[in-house]
Amino acid sequence: MVTVNHFYRPGFGAWWIALAITATVPAEMHWVMTGELTYLGKFGSPISRLVLARIAKVYGFTTMPPMPPRPQDVEARARSVKKVLNLVRKTGNTILGLAPEGGDQTGGWLTAPAPGAGRFGLLLAGSGSAFVPVGAYEADGSFCLHCGPAYQLSVPSGLPADEKDRAAAEVMMKHIAALLPEGLRGNFQ
Repeated sequence: MVTVNHFYRPGFGAWWIALAITATVPAEMHWVMTGELTYLGKFGSPISRLVLARIAKVYGFTTMPPMPPRPQDVEARARSVKKVLNLVRKTGNTILGLAPEGGDQTGGWLTAPAPGAGRFGLLLAGSGSAFVPVGAYEADGSFCLHCGPAYQLSVPSGLPADEKDRAAAEVMMKHIAALLPEGLRGNFQ
């Protein structure tokens, strides 16, 4: 499981991160990508759903409803999570790519993932997935990828479900933050 920050700035779309990581990994990757570009508004958003679904189909990726979560997307999100978990269980050696933040962050610094991202990570960890954090950023006019060591995602077992979700998300984000320049770490110092 490759987890990366959703670095963004005007003129630099987050898809460049996925392309760069995929180009450096010496095996096929399966990305979990957005299924809709909500910033395009009521006319562009439906068109983006069609285009992104086609891109996902061509490259064998899984789309996930956009962040932040919307009430009308609960069933679609559950189907996407189930599809990814089935893929991991079926193949056993799939390299997944995911940006837990799930959206563009003005200024490029880390923000907390939406509720459910930690729970999704724990489900993947329960399937035996190791996590490899990657920090993506720009420095001195260059795009940088900083990869960290693999780790096993875990949280204390006695926590209520919502606290497990937050704790797992925090673990993932702190691993990513450690790979970023200090000014991009947000609240994950």
